[in-house]
Amino acid sequence: MDFAHTPVMLYECMDALAIKPDGVYVDGTVGGAGHSSEIASRLTTGRLIALDKDPDAIAAATERLAPFGCATVVQSDFADIPDVLDRLGIAGIDGVLLDLGVSSHQLDDASRGFSYHEEAPLDMRMSRSGPSAYDLVNTASGEELARILYQYGEEKFASRIVNHIVSARTEHPIETTTELAEIVKAAVPAAARREQGHPARKTFQALRIAVNGELDRLSEALDRAFDRLLPGGRFAVITFHSLEDRMVKQRFAEYTKGCTCPPDFPVCVCGKKPRGSLVNRKPIEPCAEELEQNRRSRSAKLRTIEKL
Repeated sequence: MDFAHTPVMLYECMDALAIKPDGVYVDGTVGGAGHSSEIASRLTTGRLIALDKDPDAIAAATERLAPFGCATVVQSDFADIPDVLDRLGIAGIDGVLLDLGVSSHQLDDASRGFSYHEEAPLDMRMSRSGPSAYDLVNTASGEELARILYQYGEEKFASRIVNHIVSARTEHPIETTTELAEIVKAAVPAAARREQGHPARKTFQALRIAVNGELDRLSEALDRAFDRLLPGGRFAVITFHSLEDRMVKQRFAEYTKGCTCPPDFPVCVCGKKPRGSLVNRKPIEPCAEELEQNRRSRSAKLRTIEKL
């Protein structure tokens, strides 16, 4: 299977994880196995657990990681990392990597319905199961759609776009990506259409996040995976939009906080201690060379925390 995906900030991720040859690592978004292959190549007696909820990714990763006896590939959502570890009899891990970007395969395979450039059925399901974007666009209330576009897409024209969607679907169901993209384009003011980027970009992002429950699952994964890190273990996350990055930044900041007693208390009574330490105070971003070679990396940010 041709599951193409160029790993973003590959060597920066390896530095962030500080791979130990005998360590146990989890790649929670294996995709095309770019990051996983590099991790596995650096292990001797260690172990790699590679997860993805996309069955296409699992098929590709199973094939590409077959030469590495240290690698175990599991179809699962990254929020369920502890459950997978329990089934495998693994108590603690030395590192976790999450690459939250949509893979090139998912974007380029028109049948997946992620792209507004190619005509395809409205789908957007990473797991290929459950309600699709078609179901959401055609059955959700106008109020719910407006909330999704505003909250998950930070779309300032959410109300106008939803009015056009609701009007269009009263005549017939909105079935394809290009049909939806044209509806969004018609709803956005002409001045905004001339701005950089496709006018449907934020709408498609919002629907994808809602269909896959991405932010809810990310929130679960951050806490649950961090809890399974061994002391000195590292958690590296690559984000691609402000909603993800804000969540990761704030959650990592929480892990680094210690005493929460009021400043006028003479001694600490809460007993809280920092659980982690930021590896880099500011996120790592792709270098100029990578940006030139892989334009899909342009919004990527890498944040890493080490467990104390």
